[in-house]
Amino acid sequence: MQQESDEKYMREALELARRGRGRTSPNPVVGAVIVKDGKVVGRGWHQKAGTAHAEVHAIADAGAESRNATIYVTLEPCCHFGRTGPCTEAIIAAGIQRVVVAMTDPNPLVAGCGIETLRQRGVEVRTGVLAAEAASLNAPFIKWITCKLPFVTLKSGVSLDGKIATRTGDSRWITGEASRFEVHRLRDAADAIITGIGTVLADDPELTTRLPEGGKSPVRVVIDSLARTPLTAKLVNDGKAPTIIAVSEDAPPERIVALQAKNVEVLTLPQINGRLDLGALLRNLGERCLTHVMVEAGGTLNSAFLFGNYVDKVVMFVAPKIIGGAGAPGPYGGTGCDCLAEAVELEDLMVRHTGDDLMIEGWVKRREARDVYRTCGGIGQG
Repeated sequence: MQQESDEKYMREALELARRGRGRTSPNPVVGAVIVKDGKVVGRGWHQKAGTAHAEVHAIADAGAESRNATIYVTLEPCCHFGRTGPCTEAIIAAGIQRVVVAMTDPNPLVAGCGIETLRQRGVEVRTGVLAAEAASLNAPFIKWITCKLPFVTLKSGVSLDGKIATRTGDSRWITGEASRFEVHRLRDAADAIITGIGTVLADDPELTTRLPEGGKSPVRVVIDSLARTPLTAKLVNDGKAPTIIAVSEDAPPERIVALQAKNVEVLTLPQINGRLDLGALLRNLGERCLTHVMVEAGGTLNSAFLFGNYVDKVVMFVAPKIIGGAGAPGPYGGTGCDCLAEAVELEDLMVRHTGDDLMIEGWVKRREARDVYRTCGGIGQG
């Protein structure tokens, strides 16, 4: 019964944590629920980096009811001073007698110390409740805090026969309205969107988040070796989100100056075999504390990310349409793999309907980060 009860309230805490997606970087998303005598008396979630943590919000919500209660929190409470005080002290001061934690914090400043501090002060602590779910939710934070690299999601929308456009380039719209709405949800949760110059020239995209409630537009990054981005492009002129144009040393200086005059940041990157070094780009974005980036591009750039072993998760929207034609492009270009043994495999698949379309999500196998997520999800269970 206790196990079922703990999982029930932890699921509610995880739902609260999801409200912070895209708004807490470089901090994790965290939710907290306080329960007393079988009743929820306090709820909270981390809403923005540098502000009060989930536990503090939940304690404030519960007030005096916190005393002798149980708090369910999706990540180990912090025990150090940063921009806010330690949550362990707030929990102890509130008189909470039991703490249920989903997963241990991989941040070296915490890493089990929060749990140990609570136990030493006489607070009962249980860990590992819905740990895998919590680790999956915080995958971007886990990767960034352990590797200083952003988590990479690759998104594409295709027809049933795997086309992203007709042979003439017509691509609006392959997927339905419900799928496009879901894409804006994904953008809202990302810190940056990466696209290629081919997409900018063909579609002139905004790459902003457009939801009924508004939403947060991520930083826009264009892979554009020769600085060919038109000065009239929407993402250069609309001012709706910061834009970074990643160029090579071969980019004409006058083009760089013209883009900078539009208040666009131009980032010069090294090249590998004549192409921009995507690893260098991701390291740069990690240094900016951008923990989650989404690739929305054409086949050439998609393949460079996927077969370059930079992608952590793939999200594909499949529409019930057949386009046909050998000349119609697919979501992955380049030479691909020579044999099936080299194919990129996905695991932990989730499939659901978005209107008439299917939304398929899967983690790329053999990513080192996946081992980190599983480890974090299993640390300190007891």
